[in-house]
Amino acid sequence: MSEPYAELRDALRDLCGRFPAAYHRSHAQEGTFPDAFIRALTEAGWLSVMIPEEYGGAGLGLAEASVVMEEINRAGGNAGHCHGQMYNMGTLLRHGSREQKERYLPAIAAGELRLQSMAVTEPTTGSDTTRLRTVAEKRGDHYVVRGQKVFISRVEHSDLMILLARTTPLSEVARKSEGLSVFLVDLHEARRNGLEIRPIPNMAGHETAELFFDELPIPASALIGEEGRGFRYILDGLNAERTLIAAECIGDGHWFIGKATAYAGERVVFDRPIGQNQGVQFPIARAFVNVEAANLMRFEACRLFDAHLPCGAQANMAKLLASEASWEAANVCLQTFGGFGFATEYDVERKFRETRLYQIAPVSTNLILSYVAEHVLGLPRSF
Repeated sequence: MSEPYAELRDALRDLCGRFPAAYHRSHAQEGTFPDAFIRALTEAGWLSVMIPEEYGGAGLGLAEASVVMEEINRAGGNAGHCHGQMYNMGTLLRHGSREQKERYLPAIAAGELRLQSMAVTEPTTGSDTTRLRTVAEKRGDHYVVRGQKVFISRVEHSDLMILLARTTPLSEVARKSEGLSVFLVDLHEARRNGLEIRPIPNMAGHETAELFFDELPIPASALIGEEGRGFRYILDGLNAERTLIAAECIGDGHWFIGKATAYAGERVVFDRPIGQNQGVQFPIARAFVNVEAANLMRFEACRLFDAHLPCGAQANMAKLLASEASWEAANVCLQTFGGFGFATEYDVERKFRETRLYQIAPVSTNLILSYVAEHVLGLPRSF
């Protein structure tokens, strides 16, 4: 089957091929960050594809960015180490001031700065974003931040972070989505002035942390867009995030299907390759069909996002379909390998754990279904 963006894929596969499975496996086992790989992606310009050419980027869209994420996972890597730069970029590009773009985008495009983190989720509010408790209080020419965030990824390997905080108390706004603001935080300054970072060890080996803000001062110039309108800005970023996660799941799905197909053709039991048995080949074929179907919704979400059209439903549906398809492919692959699938040298167990995350993050399957029920089907709000 022909694939869209063939030249882009060929170039990415050439770069990813320089980092074999053993490279990614060792970082996963040791809990270390694949800095050489991320640096290679950055130097080749793959993490700045959405930055306009005037700021040193490629000036491409979410569709191309999604292909980058897909190919990293399809090659056996983990795009979770760098996908933040893609979806965080949209917040700065679409809502940042001219001064902010001129200050940060060229340095990000050149690899001098990393914008890899977004701090939204909190331990007591979870997905109920409008009730978050982190506060940014205006004091003269700066804000002071107090509060806590959880499951914030790549903070240790980022220079900048998108932060969502409440600037007007919930009791003083007409709608609970009002009074939230977005800031671009210098993490190096923040760590010296009131930000504490506590890593959270986890099953997927995904670098994430809990953040504590103790009277952290940030300049007023860090505010992105208008004060109080941050929730709307964040939704833009979340649509990009969900679409990119869908692309990563597509990449995972193809990785699992490729591994299962190759192994089923080589593994001989009872004097015949196990792939000759319909009980083995049918589940692999079904997984492939579902990955391809999810892929169509992924590109539809990209099309709408890049055209600046509403895409919340498509982004959510793409993420749901792709995450479920990749998880099905993961189970099929593990079942095909049998006991060997549990051996680390085959990488199946590593990718199995990595792709399982996307049933939960960055938004759970149930919340997506609630969104579709309410906003697409017009059913009564369930919470």
